[in-house]
Amino acid sequence: MAYVERVFVAPEDSAPMEELDSVDAVEGGLSGDRYQTGRGYYSPYDVCEVTLIEAEAVDEIRDEFGIDLTDGRHRRNVVTRGVEVHDLLHTTFRVGDAFLRGTRPRPPCAHVEQVAGEEGVARALKNKRGGICADVVQPGTIRAGDDLEIVEADPRTMGRKIAERLGL
Repeated sequence: MAYVERVFVAPEDSAPMEELDSVDAVEGGLSGDRYQTGRGYYSPYDVCEVTLIEAEAVDEIRDEFGIDLTDGRHRRNVVTRGVEVHDLLHTTFRVGDAFLRGTRPRPPCAHVEQVAGEEGVARALKNKRGGICADVVQPGTIRAGDDLEIVEADPRTMGRKIAERLGL
């Protein structure tokens, strides 16, 4: 079962991530988060409304690199468990009462390492460990412990499956 393990926001660029029990997904992102309010490091040029990372990736980073990012220093908003977040790209999914759409991978940058204050964080978050970006499709509340489910599959993937089934 896929679910939300933890939820984080930061009120402004470089501020520590704050863990919350719940947060409202609103137009433009998560209520009070730096990118929703336009105070993110990359605002307004490279904005992710909501970022997701797998708890399993955070666990791997701790085990492989000895870096513990469970405090939110990964700079991602929603920590999931039981789903590969890259499988959410180009899908619409429900998380809590909110509906999100996966838009693109979120690779790490030098800024994440600078804010984390620990060498090797950007390298540890490379590849699929960096998570993804998502847009808010329908506002709602996201809580730690909420289920996550795909409600509309990636249309390209579904199209390929239909074509294969038809022998095209």
